[in-house]
Amino acid sequence: MELYGFFRSSAAFRTRIALNLKGLAFDQVPINLRANEQRRGDYLKLNPMGTVPTLIDGDIVVDQSLAIIEYLEETHPEPPLLPKTPADRARVRAIAMDIACEIHPINNLRVRRYILHDLGHDEKALETWMNHWTKLGFDGIEPMLAGDPRTGKFCHGDRPGMADICLVPGVFNARIYPSFDMTPYPAIRRVFDNCMKLEAFERALPERQSDAV
Repeated sequence: MELYGFFRSSAAFRTRIALNLKGLAFDQVPINLRANEQRRGDYLKLNPMGTVPTLIDGDIVVDQSLAIIEYLEETHPEPPLLPKTPADRARVRAIAMDIACEIHPINNLRVRRYILHDLGHDEKALETWMNHWTKLGFDGIEPMLAGDPRTGKFCHGDRPGMADICLVPGVFNARIYPSFDMTPYPAIRRVFDNCMKLEAFERALPERQSDAV
């Protein structure tokens, strides 16, 4: 397998975690988002959206991190990243999507660059923007975890899964600005800490990637 990604991309971070949890070998192909390499013609032929990550598995091409994770789950079902019952699977998917579809798209690199460079706002305005949307999302996710008996060491039970794969990069994004207060989110912090004790998460860290600068 080949994974096209960028070391700082939260979506690529998720995919690396999933591949590591599955114990799957993969080669990384760096796509430097800062240098706009995602807009190169050869890459756009591979992924017309011009986003990362993109997974190549033989002649199969999959983009979008959640789609990649689902693909890995279906093609390599052990160890599972989703629970067994439909209700529990829906819960895990919902938590994952609350992060990947509600918080992350508003705060990703291309949005931040647009706010700074195209709209002409300063770093303080960007900080306010990031913290506002992260707080709104975490204010919803915290009671989902703290108020549900299905939460264990991880978002769902005592085995890491799709929700945790999304949560960890989300917490790293929340920490971009030290002004963001994580104190009101003990359940999120506890799950995050448990995840970071695992090698699969540790090896996926941005700073441990070959293209980290």
